[in-house]
Amino acid sequence: MAVSEIDVVRALLRAKPRPIGWAARRERLDEVGAQKVGADISLESEIYEGLPLEWSLAPGGDPSRALLFFHGGGYCSGSILSHRGLVTAAGRAAGVRTLAVGFRLAPEHPFPAALEDAAAAYELLLARGFDPRRIALGGDSSGGGLALALLISPRDAGRPLPGCGWLVSPWVDLEMTGASIESKASIDPLLQKSYFDELAVSYLAGTDPKNPLASPLRANLSGLPPLFVQVGSAETLLDAAVRIVARAGAADVAAMLEIWPHMIHAWPLWADQLESGRAALASAGAFIRGRPAC
Repeated sequence: MAVSEIDVVRALLRAKPRPIGWAARRERLDEVGAQKVGADISLESEIYEGLPLEWSLAPGGDPSRALLFFHGGGYCSGSILSHRGLVTAAGRAAGVRTLAVGFRLAPEHPFPAALEDAAAAYELLLARGFDPRRIALGGDSSGGGLALALLISPRDAGRPLPGCGWLVSPWVDLEMTGASIESKASIDPLLQKSYFDELAVSYLAGTDPKNPLASPLRANLSGLPPLFVQVGSAETLLDAAVRIVARAGAADVAAMLEIWPHMIHAWPLWADQLESGRAALASAGAFIRGRPAC
């Protein structure tokens, strides 16, 4: 890994500082997250009961297997557009069809709106005949927290569970109790505690941050399918990723953790520019491919 590559991404983010107001912030993330999509990727948009969805499939991919993906953005920004490059590249790496979900955003639609939309997308896959064991859930940042919450919900409801979960830089602790929130603050170019606080207030809208479906770090993780967690060493959510894997392991859940040196929050989003981003997606793809039931 050439450190200069991540420096280029850091410079991109510095050149486009976070603006004031949700509309401007959403536009910024769509812009800084935009990556190339392979010309051979098949894309298909769908609106399901008002919920925007986008399917993708690369040549040679297995259309009977699915990666259901939830974008990051702190529950308040991010979109199918901002993460299209990441999602389609992940689908190619895993050799599966992808389904990206444009769930409702806070503060206009606070908790549990995003989780309700995520659950609707999962139920759609089941209704379309996908074997739950051949569905992988994935997400980055808040989308990673959402994916984990969606693994917990069907377990508690007695619904069929997906085959596995892939979490990139997951935001699983809306109380922000991890030590790296402070210890990594000087090197994380994206997320500081003050911004986490703003996002959490907007998403929770009065809900207790200890709610396990908002902060899965507090959830009972027993009975979940295998998890694969990736995090950068240069991000404030490092500690949360380590802790969620430890909690999963303590609950007898098969869980793998990758810590990528020098990488920032959700770095696979910039895989076009980062060798480590491409390698992380290849690693995630191998994990999903390697799950016989996923």
